[in-house]
Amino acid sequence: MPVVIVPPPYRGPTGGAAEVKVEDGSVRACLEAVEQEHPGFLGQVLDGGGQPHRFVRLFVNGEPLASDALETALAGDDRLEIVAAIAGG
Repeated sequence: MPVVIVPPPYRGPTGGAAEVKVEDGSVRACLEAVEQEHPGFLGQVLDGGGQPHRFVRLFVNGEPLASDALETALAGDDRLEIVAAIAGG
């Protein structure tokens, strides 16, 4: 089962869980599976058009994922990491 790695700023909906195991599927389907289990999660990652927010980066097994590659399949021990690019001032 793939694992979605949730960054600290997005752990509110997951009740503090840093990792969520999901069924095999596309990147989008895996993110939607986390939303099914933890309502409020998906809006932090994807915008109203269904694309990653401009400050969100996705990585699969440590490799950057293009923002238009949400249909990339995940299976087995794949790890989908969400990185929140948060700036301070």
